[in-house]
Order: sequence, then C-alpha cells, then structure tokens
Amino acid sequence: MIIFGVDPGTARMGFGVIDFDGQDSRLIEHGVLETGSTTSMPYRLRELYEELQELLTLHKPDVVSIEALFFARNVTTAISVGQARGVVLLTAAMHDLAVHEYSPSEVKHAVAGYGKADKNQMQEMVRMILGLPYAPQPDDAADAVAVAICHAHHASGYASLAGEVR
Repeated sequence: MIIFGVDPGTARMGFGVIDFDGQDSRLIEHGVLETGSTTSMPYRLRELYEELQELLTLHKPDVVSIEALFFARNVTTAISVGQARGVVLLTAAMHDLAVHEYSPSEVKHAVAGYGKADKNQMQEMVRMILGLPYAPQPDDAADAVAVAICHAHHASGYASLAGEVR
C-alpha cells in the first residue's frame, strides 16, 4: 500500500510517501512544498494544489493521511493551515483517494509509543522504523512521513482485526 502523508501548511507543506507491505515500511520520497510569503493566498493555494496534483499523479498512492487541525494560540495560523488542509482534501478527492486524519497525539503514539513525544524522539523513531541512516529533513517532511507511518500502523491493526494483512 502506498501511503501519502501530509503535514499541512501554506508556507511549507511537508509530504512523505511510504510503501507499506503489511509489516514493513519503505520510504519512497519526502520533501516540502514551499510558497512565497509575498504571494497572495489564492495563488499560494493554487501552487500547492498544482504541486500536490503532480505528486499524486507520480506516486499513485492508495490513501492520503493528514495531520488533523488542532486549535493553536494563533488564530491566523490555524486559518491558514485549515486552508492548506482544504487543498489537500480537494486534491485527494479529485484523485478518488480516501483521506485519513490523525491528531498530533495519535501520530506520536503510533510512531513513538507516547502521545507527548518530542520532535527528536519522533525523528529518531521515524529513522529507525524506516531503517534510514538519518532522519528525513526538514522537520515538515519528517512530520509528514510520521503521519504516513501512523496510517500504516492503523491499517495494519485494522487488517489484523479482520484476519488479513494487505
């Protein structure tokens, strides 16, 4: 199963693509989509949409996993992240892909075994789970890979409950 993970944002949107065979995960690609701070929001969102279209067409994932929005102290940031999430949801729907959302604590629990794991713990666990010599960089990309791994763990659990592993 090809899982496309997303850490949403309008300035920097992290993405991570993994291949999960039911037991092991393999990193296919990771990175960030960046938009210019002087570009107006509608054009930033269009740029994200176009780049996501290209990535989804290239990797042909089976599913998209995305970090759920949680209220931050900065309302402007929350609105901006919500707009970026909308672009991801729309793009996934245009590719007929299911979208699974996970809270930051769900991602941390699935990857590090602890819902309050810090960034260093998360990056080290991502590195270990994928058997990499170093953690994916930058942080936004590592976070997106962690969201994809979280979905792999959930999908594995669901398949086990059903008596089958994909």
